[in-house]
This record gives sequence, structure tokens and C-alpha cells, in this order.
Amino acid sequence: MATLQKIRSHGPLLVVVIGLALFAFIAGDMWKVIQPHTTKQDVGVINGKTINVQDFQKMVDEYSEVIKMSQGLQALNDQQLTRVKDQVWQAYVNNELIAAEAEKLGLVVTDKEIQSIIDEGAHPLLLQTPFRNQQTGAFDKDELKNFLVQYANLGKSSQMPAQYVEYYQKLGTYWKFIERTIRESTLAEKYQNLISKSLLSNPIDAEDNFNNRTVQTDALLAAVPYTSIPDSAITIDKEEIRDLYAKRKETFKQAVETRDFQYIDVTVTPSEADRAEVLKEVQEYAEQLANPNTELVTFVRSTGSTVPYNNLAISKTILPADISSRIDSAAINEVFGPFYNQTDDSYNAFRILSRVSSPDSIQFRQLQVALETEEKTRNLADSIFHALKSGADFATIAKAYGQNGESTWIDTHHFEGTSMSEENADFLNSLIKATVNEWNSKKIGQGYILTQVLAKKAFQDKYRIAVVKRPVEFSKETYNKAYNDFSQFVAQNTQKDDVEKNAEESGYNLLERTDYSSAEHYVGGVNNTREVIKWIFSAKEGDVSPLFECGDNNHMMVVILNRIHKAGYRNINAVADMLKVEILRDKKAEQIMAQLKGADYATVKNTADAVSDTVKHITFAAPVYVAVTRASEPVLSAYASKTEVNKTTAPIKGNAGVYVMQVIDRNEGTEKFDDAAEEEGIKTANERYASMFISDLYEKAKVKDTRYLFF
Repeated sequence: MATLQKIRSHGPLLVVVIGLALFAFIAGDMWKVIQPHTTKQDVGVINGKTINVQDFQKMVDEYSEVIKMSQGLQALNDQQLTRVKDQVWQAYVNNELIAAEAEKLGLVVTDKEIQSIIDEGAHPLLLQTPFRNQQTGAFDKDELKNFLVQYANLGKSSQMPAQYVEYYQKLGTYWKFIERTIRESTLAEKYQNLISKSLLSNPIDAEDNFNNRTVQTDALLAAVPYTSIPDSAITIDKEEIRDLYAKRKETFKQAVETRDFQYIDVTVTPSEADRAEVLKEVQEYAEQLANPNTELVTFVRSTGSTVPYNNLAISKTILPADISSRIDSAAINEVFGPFYNQTDDSYNAFRILSRVSSPDSIQFRQLQVALETEEKTRNLADSIFHALKSGADFATIAKAYGQNGESTWIDTHHFEGTSMSEENADFLNSLIKATVNEWNSKKIGQGYILTQVLAKKAFQDKYRIAVVKRPVEFSKETYNKAYNDFSQFVAQNTQKDDVEKNAEESGYNLLERTDYSSAEHYVGGVNNTREVIKWIFSAKEGDVSPLFECGDNNHMMVVILNRIHKAGYRNINAVADMLKVEILRDKKAEQIMAQLKGADYATVKNTADAVSDTVKHITFAAPVYVAVTRASEPVLSAYASKTEVNKTTAPIKGNAGVYVMQVIDRNEGTEKFDDAAEEEGIKTANERYASMFISDLYEKAKVKDTRYLFF
């Protein structure tokens, strides 16, 4: 069963270390109960097709398992789960959009094509699977075939332990996901190729592309900045704003609804009394640490320490820096502390029980025994154990019980400092302390594991150390006071004007956020703000929210909804200030250009308020950065490439001022023209442009994302 060994190679102590349940379906952000008043259960709409929340959750769970399996994780944290939800949503939307277009065009991916991709074995997703050649690391289709045969016969043989049956089922689900994703990505690639192949290059394009990139121009610049004219000297009327809005209207189109709001975020912090209380507790814990009769596993857990204790000797490098830096100053079996660490705002104490020389890597092989009853399991384990000690061939016995006789290496530092059961810690200690080539039998859960350590290496000093690290946290009384103060403010200021007027005086900071979309997951970087987001997208302009409790029970928030930007064209009032800036710049440019009409470089340089600079290595392909005006000026790149040497341009309207340029040198560079290479470069650029098609499909499909109602 070579495939079984591949699985083991990706998860040493597959069953033991994580409690006989590796890769269990752990959803850190488990399904939340839909509120009784919620009638619709859709998280989105694509091309008129809805996806309900249960189906989306299944996709999230599936992809979460793929991530955990491919990265060897037991669970995903909140940030990882948030990324998974976004990735699942984006992949689902893209696949739906492309599938709809492909169906119109008759584009399909056949089973024969998928089999060809598998046979070739070069697809990146295949290289992430456990089905790889042990020597080369390359994808091995025979390993996959062996697994699929075993998977198809799952349950027909009683030789495979139950925990491996469960793992095979999960690996089977994992493979179905990989196969489906390969099919979807291949269809997307076909569609994108169809678009990119329609964007052609030719020798003329290639030569222009080469010249634009390699021909360099040096020039003298004289500029009169727009800041030389006061804004108050320019008059702008509403008609001018309306005219410019009509010209720029397409640039103000947005695919999704966004909202502008103000908010107060109150962060609850510990009081001095809270700090004193934590210090007092850690002082008491330090006294208990010193007691040799203290049962440390239970005790350390009871203290709320953020550093777990599991009776394993660990390297000091995996400990928090404030602990590891003090280890050499501490005596064995003496309590060090309490002491305060400002970095994580914690009080700490620790006791080193022993210092030992321990291996970082252990090579061992194992046989797992599990039958339907404890007595049968024990009898079989004893029988096999005595046979092995008497010289029986391990590989033969392992094969007879559906397991692999090959050895594996584990790196003990991967488990150091992690929270694990005493049983698992005891098993690891048995490997660490075992004599090389000695057979050992350990009861784990309802089964037995027979092990033989074959080699140990990378010995280093390690410590059995019990650490009490207690972050300073606010008390219930502190939270209640902050809540009462803030709730009183909210109750007395129910209107927008009142909140804006009284926030600062009451000690609260009113923050502002613009263009907030429902696809975002947090307000102000604070987690657990889903109820706040739901309010933001259900409120009316000018509404003031109730008080929300959020974060990790340490934040309170109130929100004022200022403006709603519907999907489609932005209202002229929302972009009026932006338009005024452009009109202001254009009117100033007109005045300055009229003033400089017919002037040469020297005259402009000596004009009042003018600045000058020398800019070298200007190419048509890149915008010019002008240091004296602190602005990027793409228009100067075009003028520089077309103006003859020793000639001066007419006044040029830029982003930060009006420029006059005198070209002083031009260098064609030393790079030789290669038509094929240039055309390939253009082709690559076209492929990037082609990849932007999805945004057009997104808008056309009227995609609606309402995940914020549920996640």
C-alpha cells in the first residue's frame, strides 16, 4: 500500500499526535443560525442565478479541508477562514461567468482532456497532492491510480484501521475537488486564450515597442506650478461642473453599491486596578509553581496561560522572546518572576524542571492495532509485539495488516509548545527517550501503536519548562463602566448633528470611512462587526445606529450613515469636488499658457514663481517624474520623444503645472532589436489585457454579493 505511506509521509503521527482524528471537519467559523426574521437565504446572484447560504457554506467547508490537507493544518483561524470565503466566492463567480460564455461559444473540457492533463502530470494542482514520487517529488499518476482503486474498494476489507478509512474518505473528497478545479481552470484558460489570440502583434508594433522602451531623451524643464495662482482667484460655476461631469460620466460608473459613514469605535482597556489584580494572581501562581507536588499540566491550563504545558522538553527558540531571553538566568526548579513584559502587556512567571539533550529529528516505523474490542486489540498487540521482539519481519507483518513497513522521520520541534493531550505527549516522549532499534508498545485511545526508533539526530539542549503568561485584561467592572458611559452618550445623541457636535467633548473620536462595500469583512479593522455591516447596508442617509458590541468583546461602536452610492453612475454631487479640482487646474493652465505663449526656455525659467530641472533618460514607455513639482507627468514622455534635439516645445499642460521643455540629447541605447522577442513581449502584454475580461462579464452579469448578511 504505497499510497498509504505517502499519506503517512505528509503527516507523521497521523493518528496519535492529534488524537486519532486527523483532518476532521473543523469549521472555525461554524454555520451560524439564520435569524428568524430573515426570509431570504441567498448569499448572491450571478446572471439571475441565486446561490443559497447552505450551498455556499458547503463550498467553504470543502475548500477549508483542501487548505488544511495541503498545508498540514488542523484548523484555520478567523483570518484564514475569511480569506477562504473570499476565494470561494471569487472562484464561484468567475466559474459561473465563464461557464455561461463558454456554453454560448460551444467551449467544453472533455474527460479525455482531463485524463491527458493527469497523464502529463505537470499541472500545478497535481503537484500539491500526496500522489508524488518519493524520490523525485513529481506527480505520480500510478500512485493516484492505486489510491483510486483502494478508494473504490473502501469498506470491502477489514484490514484497514477505521481511522485510515476516514482519512481515505477525506482524501477522496480532496481529489474530487482537485479534479473539478482542473476542469474549471482549463475551461477558463480556453476562454482567455480565445480572447488573447485575437489581439495580434506585427513587425511595426514590435519596432515601435522597442523604440518606445529603449530610446532615451535628456531635457531641460522649466515649469510654472499651478500653486502660483491662488484658488480664490478662480471662479467655477455649476454649469461647468455639469459639462465636465457629462464628459467624465463613464469614469464614475461603479459595479457595486458603496456607502460613506462616520463611526465611533470605543476600545475597552484594562484599568490600573485590573493590572494590579492580574499581578496579584500571577504572584499566587508563582507560589504554586514552586510547589513540587503541583500537577503542572492541569495547573498551567487553569491559570489561563497563553503558553501551554505538555511535559515535553522544548527548544527555547519556540518560547516567547521575553521567556527565552531569561532562561539562562534561571536556576533549575526555581521559579523566575513574576515580571512584566511590555511587548504583549503580560505578567509572567516560569519554572524550569530540567534541561536535557534531545533530538530534533527521529526516524521510526510503526504498526497500529485496533480491533472491535479492547481485549482483542490488546491480545493482538501483545502477540505482534512479542513476535517483533523475537525477530519477526516487520514489513511482512505490516503488509498482513494492511499497513506499510517503511520508516518515516518526524521533526519534534513541529510539536513543541503546542497544546496536546497527555497521552500524545507521552507517546512523543516515548520516541524521544527510546533506545535505537528497541521495540515499544503504547496504548493510545482504543488502540495500540508498536514503534521502533531507527535513528536520532540534531541533538540540542531543550527544557522542560512550565510557563504562566497572563496578558493583562480588563475586568467585568471596567467593561461595564465603559459600556454605561458610552450607552449614555448614544442615548443622549440620537441625531447625526448631535453626535458630530458632542463626540469630541465627551471624549470620543469620530472617524470617517468612504466607499465601503459589502464585500468587506470588518469596520475599522475590528472583527465580529457583521451586525454593524448589516446595519450600514440597511440604513438610510443620516441615520444613527444603536450601540453595537463587537471585536473580542472589547469594542463598542456607533455609526452614522452619511451617503449611499448606488451601483451605476455616481451622483454628480458625490464627485463635484473632484470635478472642481480638474476645472481649477484647467483654468490655471489656460492663464499660465497664455502668459508663456511664444516664450523660450530661458524666458520661462526666469519667470516669477517658475522652477527648473534637468531630467535624463526619458522614454516614451514610462511617465516622467519631475522632482521640482513632485509630480508624475506622462505627457512629457510623449513630447520628449517627438521633439528634435536642441528644439524647445510650446507650453505643455501637465498635472502639477505648465512646462516648457528643451531637448538637449537623445540616445538610442545599446540594446539590439529582436523582432521575435518584442512580438513575444507584446503577446504577453495582450494576455494581461485579456485577463481583464472578467470585470466586463461581472458587470454584465449584474453580480450581487450579499454574503455580509450571513458571514
